Amino acid sequence: MVVTLLPGMLADIDLPVDRLEAASPIITGFLAGYVVAMPLLGAASDVRGRLPVYLGSLFVFGLGSLLTALAGSLGWLVAGRVLQGLGGGALVPLTLALAADLYPPGRRGVVLGLVSGVQEAGSVVGPVWGTAVALLGGWRVAFWLNLPLVLLIGAVLWRTTPSPSAAGGGTSPHRGEESSPDLPAAALLGLGLGALSIALYPDQPSVRAVNFWWAPLSLLAVLLLGAYLWRQVRRLEPLISRPLLASPPFWGAVLANLLVGGALMVALVDVPIFARGVFNVDQNAAGLLLTAFLVGVPLGALAGGWAAGRLGPRLPAVAGLLLAGAVFLVLAGWGVSEPRTRAYLELGVMGFGFGVVIAPLAASALDATQRREHGLVSSLVVAARTLGMLGALSALTAFGLHRFYQLLVPPPDTGSLHDRLQALEANITTALVAEYHDIFRLAAALCLAAAVIAGLTLGPRRAVKRLQ
Repeated sequence: MVVTLLPGMLADIDLPVDRLEAASPIITGFLAGYVVAMPLLGAASDVRGRLPVYLGSLFVFGLGSLLTALAGSLGWLVAGRVLQGLGGGALVPLTLALAADLYPPGRRGVVLGLVSGVQEAGSVVGPVWGTAVALLGGWRVAFWLNLPLVLLIGAVLWRTTPSPSAAGGGTSPHRGEESSPDLPAAALLGLGLGALSIALYPDQPSVRAVNFWWAPLSLLAVLLLGAYLWRQVRRLEPLISRPLLASPPFWGAVLANLLVGGALMVALVDVPIFARGVFNVDQNAAGLLLTAFLVGVPLGALAGGWAAGRLGPRLPAVAGLLLAGAVFLVLAGWGVSEPRTRAYLELGVMGFGFGVVIAPLAASALDATQRREHGLVSSLVVAARTLGMLGALSALTAFGLHRFYQLLVPPPDTGSLHDRLQALEANITTALVAEYHDIFRLAAALCLAAAVIAGLTLGPRRAVKRLQ
């Protein structure tokens, strides 16, 4: 949603719209807070309970929305966005963890699919909502409206969330003193991943593939993650328990999500660019093309949750990944005259395939752990997909720039200026088509690799064994 509001936000703080790179902290600030919060608040919810941490996260998100709505300078905008990220980073993982608390393995797939479907539907509604609100009342109204929504969600959760014991089965989500999770280690892990996420985010994609401060940020990430690993190895009760570290379904879900995030970023970024550069359509038409993909994702998430509950996580995860990979191979054959109706259908099918994968991967990881670790595990699964997306964004920028100039054939030196310009335009289109065909094939390879990992590590429903 924020991307659609950026022009109005920049105008209000007297920042020229053509200096979007100066506004990158508005996005990276949220991103850093989002990634940092996941493992820390996920682990905290395993100690304090889901509801208190969820309500606290809603409060922080609401406070960030308030600061953003009142911001009169870039500094206050970034501060508000960081707080929004810190609060928002816990909401999706804790919702998944709460669903896992309340429903046993075999029954939670449908619920996880429903949660994922609602979350992904926000990807479709968010930009439309942001644009509509900005047109009616300005960008600040979008953030003001977050406040009553936060209060409403908090009130509903407070009154309707049952205790885990009332849902039946399992142990309490609270750990005893002797087995309390290592919150300092969770903070180190979150801060390290946050530093890495900013380092990978290209603030000027046309100039460089990574952030301007990538070197010090990468060094900081290495130090923080190294400190986390030191604590993980030395502690008798590490943040990620040793049985969980030895669990193939857990690692399979994390690694597959990492690869899914990379392939997903190709669809989200390169399909609109391909449409504008090759199909020669405007921004609205390119966005409409992407909408077909985004509509398919929540529908697939619902179907994947249902299938995971009926068949176990392995089959729907592998099927969804193979479907998404197959459509990427179809996209690798797109040309200048690709029929738009067919393109909408293909992207909708691809989005459906990606959606099918979400609930089975989450269910597999959560089924492989104790209830007292649901918050941490759901956070790590979601964080893996986020980091996969960021890594792919950086890699796509580097590969895309290199491959484009490698494929671009200079126009002939002879002929009129008009003829030479026409030749250059044709050569650029040819290079773009070849470049994005390569990228789509790489995305298909990511989906295939994720499908192999899922097939080898995720268990069928009857083979799932919860750690004791």
